[in-house]
Amino acid sequence: MEIVRRLAAYVAEAREQDLADDLREAACRAVLDLVAAALPGIDAPGPRAVRRVASATMAGGPLPVWFTGQRAGLAGAIWCNASAAAALDLDDGHRIARGHPGAAIIPAAFAAAEEIGATTEELLQAIVIGYELGVAVGAARRFYANTGMWSGYGVVAALGSLRRTPPDILAHAFAIAGISAPNQLHAGAGPLFPAQEGNDVKEGIAWSSLTAVNALLLADAGHSGPVALLDQPEHFRLEGLAEGLGRQRYIARNYMKFHACCRHVHPPVEALLGLVAEHRLAPDNIEAIEVATYAGALRIANRPEPSGFTDIQFSIPYCLALVAIDGPDALLPLTPSAMDRPDVVALAKKVSLRLDPELDARFPAETLSRVTVRRRNGNMLTSPVTAPRGEASAPPSWGELEEKLRRASRFTTTPAQQGQLIAACRRLRGGDHAPLLEALTTVTLDSASG
Repeated sequence: MEIVRRLAAYVAEAREQDLADDLREAACRAVLDLVAAALPGIDAPGPRAVRRVASATMAGGPLPVWFTGQRAGLAGAIWCNASAAAALDLDDGHRIARGHPGAAIIPAAFAAAEEIGATTEELLQAIVIGYELGVAVGAARRFYANTGMWSGYGVVAALGSLRRTPPDILAHAFAIAGISAPNQLHAGAGPLFPAQEGNDVKEGIAWSSLTAVNALLLADAGHSGPVALLDQPEHFRLEGLAEGLGRQRYIARNYMKFHACCRHVHPPVEALLGLVAEHRLAPDNIEAIEVATYAGALRIANRPEPSGFTDIQFSIPYCLALVAIDGPDALLPLTPSAMDRPDVVALAKKVSLRLDPELDARFPAETLSRVTVRRRNGNMLTSPVTAPRGEASAPPSWGELEEKLRRASRFTTTPAQQGQLIAACRRLRGGDHAPLLEALTTVTLDSASG
């Protein structure tokens, strides 16, 4: 039996099972974290462009485009909301798949749940299933490719769970989504393809969600896909791919982010912030910064003078300079005021990056860096080997995620709006998602009118 048929059989079986308490809690935490990422992302250039195009090409429909007062159909709502969730690189990630499941899966699950009138349990179960299957496919790759190449499988799984899609149709939906996914081969896929500047495509997350929902609708209408797509041992590790589903509990093993930048940037940022706090290090006292890190961190653009707003998120030198000058909140969230700063560029040009073989050997299981600062008087300060905050091994508390929402959205929302969204997420945690559906619809940000 082809792998995609076994994936479809898993979805059909899992959606009938009771949801374990710890997985229900993990899904609620993922939703709260995703809302915190989407709120400041609404006003970014990419989501604004997506909303304009969606309103022109996918007009009409009852589903909310979050925080805007606009509405769209299933595909348009998923596209717009996934774009906002991924825009600032504040969305969650998964180490084993080396990508970002939440920004793709959660907006799709919420849109479909509202469309069909799903129960809270069905919504949370669909999110858990989406993570389990999407991350499993991402982890099975024998090659590195960004999120958009595999996240569509998770979207199809979540939608198929909610819509109770028959397994044979769902198998073709997986195949269509897989073959139609954005290839992302030019987005940091290794030495054959040099790193591109940071851009609003954001690993193809939103676009792959759009292709995935259309894949499901196409399969439901009778369209076929290449069902042997995953049965390629030279490209995928097939052993355990389907058999392990339901036992991996991937949604309970994701990491969460507290800086609006690529995860590869987080370890050196945390290391530098530790040195600044311990030694009261002023930016004008920094002569040079050296970052020892792993190969993955060296594959992003890392321009000391980024080409635009999104490119900042993929520059270790610029982000280090930004937090050294503006402090620990400079990247929560990232705002347009961070662009084109001569003072930041000058310090960023003092940052050098080098590969540390010992740290590289621990990647991707761990993402670690060590930072050394040379002061103007010649004294050297070196950080410990530092991991980013929010790892699955040290997950943030619910209260820390609520504070992330408050800090990340402080420039775009009122305290009353923040309170409504946090209260609604607490109600979700208590078993009722209706207040959150209402809040996503009625909390309208003035900055998101475009």
